[in-house]
Amino acid sequence: MQFSQYMGNWLYGEGGYYSQHRTIGKEGDFYTAVSASMFFGGCIAKRLLDTIESGFLSSTCSVVEIGAHKGYLLADMIQFIYTLKPKLLETLTFIIVEPFEENRMVQQKYFQDAFGEAITLLHVKSLSELLLQDAFFVANEIFDAFSCEVVKDNQMLMVEGSDVFFREMDENLKITASKYNINKGEVAVGYEKFAQEMVDSCSHFEFVTFDYGDRDSRNDFSLRVYADHQVYPFFALTHLIEDVKLREDKSFVDLFAHSDITYDVNFSHLIGAFEEGGAVLHQFSSQMSALVQFGLTGLLEVLFQNSTEIHYKTEVNKIKTLIDPAFMGERFKMACFRKNKEDKLCN
Repeated sequence: MQFSQYMGNWLYGEGGYYSQHRTIGKEGDFYTAVSASMFFGGCIAKRLLDTIESGFLSSTCSVVEIGAHKGYLLADMIQFIYTLKPKLLETLTFIIVEPFEENRMVQQKYFQDAFGEAITLLHVKSLSELLLQDAFFVANEIFDAFSCEVVKDNQMLMVEGSDVFFREMDENLKITASKYNINKGEVAVGYEKFAQEMVDSCSHFEFVTFDYGDRDSRNDFSLRVYADHQVYPFFALTHLIEDVKLREDKSFVDLFAHSDITYDVNFSHLIGAFEEGGAVLHQFSSQMSALVQFGLTGLLEVLFQNSTEIHYKTEVNKIKTLIDPAFMGERFKMACFRKNKEDKLCN
């Protein structure tokens, strides 16, 4: 079978890695910005407030998170909205796009425990269920979890049982790989469909997303598996590894569905998909630059004025993970897309 189908089964098939609730953070397989610090959500909340203040979105817009896991990010945003502009909580609508029932139940319970009856959380299974007037969409690390094809020159990776091999790629894949200058590496499957569904779901929106990757293809394999905070290059789990000394003592089959499989996002492909769908790229930057621009410095000043020195230092140490170039600061990128109301790309 094509690798994209195998990866889809690994992550989303029956018993797949994301088809059931997973622990993220110290006890899980990997960390995210959300698990590192609540100020990640705080900065995005500040961005939402500024976007409303500028008049691009209304005070009655919907706030929609995609790929919410337990719901921490949206909950952190709500906490900061309450601190900065609590009246907005009376007019905003909060929605999570979540296809899996187990995750929806976890999210509902978390919001009930955190906010009681003060916040109503709505759920939809997909973007195609939405028909909104204006919305602020947010997602963290979802595009690295789209299935992908793995290509090398004019060949594509195939999987049969415990064997992997390359064969000549099909014509549609050749077109996409050529379009985004991918001679070696991963070609995401589904960006175009996702972008079109978002554009069709809402008359007017801003979408902010964070993920790890680069603006352009590095023309190298980045496919890897995360298990218990260990990283395994995918090909090191196969007989195709070029340097046999790097071969792991386990097979990719051993980790199937029990670990996360991911790759670097090619943001040129993501940007192209949204532009083809009818949205525009409003801003693209490193995570460090984005969080500072979104208002991190001002939020830290609020914290400094309203907390103890020990609490302040503790939070600052957590935030360093988000912005330090050696950690998430440069490795992760932020892309902001908008639909309607003329706008230009800002670098």
